[in-house]
Amino acid sequence: MKYILLPFTFILFCFNSQAQEVASNTDNNDLYYFSSDSIKSTTDTVKNRKGQVLKEVIVTANQRKNPVSVGKSGIKPMDLPQSVQVITQKTLENQQITTMSDLLKNTNGVYIMGNSGGYQEEIASRGYAMGSSNTFKNGVRYFNGMPTEMSGIEKAEFLKGSAAILFGNVTAGGVLNLVTKKPKFDFGADASVGIGSFDLYKTTFDVFGPIGNSKKVAFRMNGANTQANSFRIGVSSETKYVNPSFLVNFNDKTSLLVEADYIKDIRTPDFGAGIINYELVDLPRSRFVGVLWGKIQSEQASLTATLRHQLSENWDLSFINSNRFYETDLFANTRPNSPITSMKANGDWTMGLQRSEAKDNYWLQELNAKGKFQTWNIDHQVLFGADQDKYKTETLASTYKNPLKSYKNEYDTINIFTTDLSTARNDIPTMDKVTLTKAPVQRIGVFAQDLISINKYVKALAGLRYSYQETTSDVYTYPVVNPKPVAEKRVISKQIDDAFSPRLGLILQPNKNHSIFASYSTSFVPNAGLDYFTKEALAPSTIKQYEVGVKNEFWDGRLFANVTAYQIENNNLAQTSLIDATYKELAGGTKSQGVEIDLVANPAKGLSILGGYSFNEIKYTDSNIYIVGSQILYMPKNTANLNFNYHFEDGKLKGLNLGLINSYVGVRYAGRSTNITTPTDPRKPVKLPEYFQSDATVGYQFKQITIRAKLSNIFNALSYNVHDDNSVNPIAPTNYAITLNYAF
Repeated sequence: MKYILLPFTFILFCFNSQAQEVASNTDNNDLYYFSSDSIKSTTDTVKNRKGQVLKEVIVTANQRKNPVSVGKSGIKPMDLPQSVQVITQKTLENQQITTMSDLLKNTNGVYIMGNSGGYQEEIASRGYAMGSSNTFKNGVRYFNGMPTEMSGIEKAEFLKGSAAILFGNVTAGGVLNLVTKKPKFDFGADASVGIGSFDLYKTTFDVFGPIGNSKKVAFRMNGANTQANSFRIGVSSETKYVNPSFLVNFNDKTSLLVEADYIKDIRTPDFGAGIINYELVDLPRSRFVGVLWGKIQSEQASLTATLRHQLSENWDLSFINSNRFYETDLFANTRPNSPITSMKANGDWTMGLQRSEAKDNYWLQELNAKGKFQTWNIDHQVLFGADQDKYKTETLASTYKNPLKSYKNEYDTINIFTTDLSTARNDIPTMDKVTLTKAPVQRIGVFAQDLISINKYVKALAGLRYSYQETTSDVYTYPVVNPKPVAEKRVISKQIDDAFSPRLGLILQPNKNHSIFASYSTSFVPNAGLDYFTKEALAPSTIKQYEVGVKNEFWDGRLFANVTAYQIENNNLAQTSLIDATYKELAGGTKSQGVEIDLVANPAKGLSILGGYSFNEIKYTDSNIYIVGSQILYMPKNTANLNFNYHFEDGKLKGLNLGLINSYVGVRYAGRSTNITTPTDPRKPVKLPEYFQSDATVGYQFKQITIRAKLSNIFNALSYNVHDDNSVNPIAPTNYAITLNYAF
């Protein structure tokens, strides 16, 4: 990293800005987002009454009302000491984005770190996993352990780095907020049908408009149904999705937005080919080695009501009340190479079975107040908030006990290279319940933040959050009869954590097109278990983050750029005690360092370019288990993207849209980190090859009909997403999709 800082410092002060989001406040204090890729790539002129050209401007399009924004406070990005990226609906449509992997081809530094079982696209940013606590839909946490349907998404917002002051217990890499399509007061509708590789069939619909003639109530209803097989022979999926919403404008100051979201997904769990002797297995990309009857069924439903009231010209309130429920049922083979002795060098694998049934109820109430005022000619833009949320999670784990194998979890033995799965064992046996785990969590937080404008050149951001979290674990172990009787057992524990999360930032703005910033913030991670030294609940780990960057706009909005450097430190990482393994110690440490560059350009009429590069290195700085200085797994050091889109706006080719999407993911390591406490431990990191992927898109609109086609992975690149050492999933080969859309 030290070799990067000097040239980076030079670049930092030479050019740059963040163009992935430009926000402005309207007269009624509603937030609109002007995203880089929504900047219409046409050059218009503004004329006076005499027809004289006054100024050439870049027209911004796709200005959509967004009552719940990721930043909550309405701070303009030039005033925000943090990196933000926004992917708008226009990009979602042009690139024909259908998966989270597709979306992240536009976001450097945010990437897929694994694809567990083929049903969970695991997201990471800046060296940290983004679990369900870090992913939001309309400002409310959603469960990301299942596929995300993108047809109902209007835009995606990424707030990189620490967001603990706004959301409490989130990891340090950043947060993702998906904004669903909103009601409109103009009637409209469209429907589409699509086909693609691997027997893909997809239909979507979208209907919106006013209710009655008062122009005070509007609705929207969109949905999708997808059926597909896979390039993995024997793997299939079916997804149903619906997203209704209603907007009521009681008057010009008060509105209520009610949004529901429902998705049901059934698919074949696919844990890949496995790993032999901690090396990737050379199997055909299409070969599936699991049980043919395996399935994972996932359902998620949410209902969110957002009430907004404008108190005055400078002050407004918003209140969110939300409930979300999900339920999953995984019934399939155990993962290859789990345990590590289950797969032999010749490919013989004795597979077991697993079943996990989980359900969760989540409630959120959140109140925010934001406003502007002056003290002694100093401007203040403040945000005050309070929130409480509650989880009620239950997980039932079951296992298989084969009476013919001394009640071991041994279902069948196959050879991953040669066995024809149609001749393998195919019955569905009875499972034995093992544990029922209840894990309710309750969190409460209050926060305050102030953007202080000392003058138009110098601004400061200061904020503080207090978070309280109460976690209960109730584990019931079912009695065992075979092979040896074991009595039932129940263990209940409770843990209370609290933490203060500050945020400080300094912004220097030589003029309205240039901004230089630096910031410091902290976040916290609760730790399970008991501290060896105190014999009490382990304290949470505090993570510190430092960030500097510059933001500039060039040539009347034709070029935007953003350069950011950061360092994230966790100096009290929880690890197992070497003295007594039943306890833990805050004995570890990690450091994540990186640089991110974003470029957005509209150099010519009809042409838009999005590009970016990210370098990240995250290592252990202290550990009693792992090698100090070793790299943490799953995180690529280098990622990059360079995407082009050209839209013909006149002439014979008017309505034609062409796109090229290029993404690069550098070398990563999966497997297991080397354990220095066990010299004979065969587990080790597994190197995953870098890859460069190109996708091409084409679309043509004629009156009310639009046809789009996409060719993905043009050059048939091969790499893998790996979860630990047991879910080795190859990326999809070259494939196509064609969609026909009709707008009513």
